[in-house]
Amino acid sequence: MREKPSVAVLYGGRSVEHEISIRSAKNVAANIDPEKFGVILIGIDKNGSWYLNGSISDPVDSGVPISIKLDAMNPKLIEEGSNNLINIDVVFPMLHGTDGEDGSIQGLFKAMNLPVAGSGVLGSAISMDKIVSKKILQACGIPVASYTEYQKDQMDTISFDAIANQLGTPFMIKSAALGSSVGISMVKSGDQFDAALKDSFRYSEKIMIEEFIEGRELECAILGNEHPKASLPGEIVIQKDYDFYTYEAKYLDDKAIRIDLPAHVDDRITERIRKISVEAYKALRCEDYARVDLFLKEDGAVVVNEINTIPGFTNVSMFPMMWQHMGMSYTELVSEIINLSIERFNKSKDLETDYYSSN
Repeated sequence: MREKPSVAVLYGGRSVEHEISIRSAKNVAANIDPEKFGVILIGIDKNGSWYLNGSISDPVDSGVPISIKLDAMNPKLIEEGSNNLINIDVVFPMLHGTDGEDGSIQGLFKAMNLPVAGSGVLGSAISMDKIVSKKILQACGIPVASYTEYQKDQMDTISFDAIANQLGTPFMIKSAALGSSVGISMVKSGDQFDAALKDSFRYSEKIMIEEFIEGRELECAILGNEHPKASLPGEIVIQKDYDFYTYEAKYLDDKAIRIDLPAHVDDRITERIRKISVEAYKALRCEDYARVDLFLKEDGAVVVNEINTIPGFTNVSMFPMMWQHMGMSYTELVSEIINLSIERFNKSKDLETDYYSSN
C-alpha cells in the first residue's frame, strides 16, 4: 500500500506578517485530512533560517535546523547534524508577504521539482506587486482605482498639493508589495502626508498613491485552474471608528468589524462581482486558490482592489469562511487546494524540458 502523500506546511518567514502566517498555518495543519495526507511542519524564523518542528505552537527556532538538497530528480530536505532525509510530496506555503507570497518560495520549489499549493512564480509575483498587478488589470479592462507610483529616490519631490489635485482627498498611500494593511495610510490633509510617505517607504522601495474609493468592502474566494469557480461574495463592515480596514482592525480588535456572509447585495451585482473576480484571477495568472478584494460603489460600480494569492486562514479569515458558507468544510477546502496543486503539477510533467534539433 502506497504511503500517504506528505504535505509540508511552511510558516513564519522574513516578513512583517510573520505572526499572522503562524496563525494561518495552525489552522491549515489542523485541518489536513489525516486519512489522506501526512503533515510536516517547517518554520522559518525572522532571519530566514529553516527548522523542522513538532508543533506550530512551539517557537519557530526551537526545532531541528534543516537544509535543502537541490536535486530536481530527487529533492529532499535534510536534518542538519544527523543527515536524516525529510521526504516531501507537496509544499503548502502559509508564508504571507515577503519571500512567501511574492514568487520567491515558489521559484525555489519549482527548481526542486516539487508541487506547491497556490499560485506559481508568475502569478505570485505580479499579484504581490500592487503596481504591476494594477497595470495588468487595467490592460485587461478590469476596473481599478486611479493611482500614481513613486520610487524611494523621488520621495523629496512628491507634493501633497499635486497628489490632491490629481486624486482628490482623502487618498491612500501604500507600500507596493505588502499585505495585512501594513505600510498603508489614509491621508486627509497635508500635515499627515510626510509621515505617511515615510511609513510606506519603510517597507518598500516603491509606493503607490491611490484615490480613496468610497464604497463597501467586499471579498470573493476563488478555487481552480482551467475553470476557476467563485464563492458568493462576503462583506466586511467596519463597526468602529477606523478610517479603513487597518492591521489593528483585522487582527487586534475583535469588535472592529462585522462580516456579512453572503454580502447583502442583489443577485445581479453578486454575479458581476463573481465574474470580475474570476476575470482578475485569470488576468494575474493565479492558480489553485486566491482571494479577490473589491469595492462596491454607491452607483453599483465594482472596483478591484487587489488579489491575495495566500489569503489568511486564521479563525477570522474570510477565505475559508466564504467556502464554508458554500458548503465546503475547512478540511475539504484544504484537501481541494492540495489536490489542485498536485493535479496541476502532474500535468506540467507532459511538457518537454529538452530540445533536440533535427539538423
